[in-house]
Amino acid sequence: MAGYKNIEKSRILELKGQVSYQEGQVVSKTLVQNNAVSVTLFAFEKDEEISTHESGGDAMVTVLEGIGRFTIEGKVHILEAGQSIVMPARKPHAVYGEERFKMLLMVVF
Repeated sequence: MAGYKNIEKSRILELKGQVSYQEGQVVSKTLVQNNAVSVTLFAFEKDEEISTHESGGDAMVTVLEGIGRFTIEGKVHILEAGQSIVMPARKPHAVYGEERFKMLLMVVF
């Protein structure tokens, strides 16, 4: 099973500093990807989004900076830095940048 990649080990890190904003884009940086778990950092520019989709595992997000809008089965949730939510497996969800924001996504399959 693969471990962490694209990130320094044995060092104190500030996760929000590990991914950068890019104008007009959603930027992602994969830290772990295997059959059991996926860990990815995201940086959303204001008004950028990941449209409605479903995941094969429960997806927990933690907002690291800014404000994001998470729509889960049609219900809107606005999260700020330090807040988390779990998007259940096989349920439609979408993510939108209410303002620039960064998040950590952890999916358990």
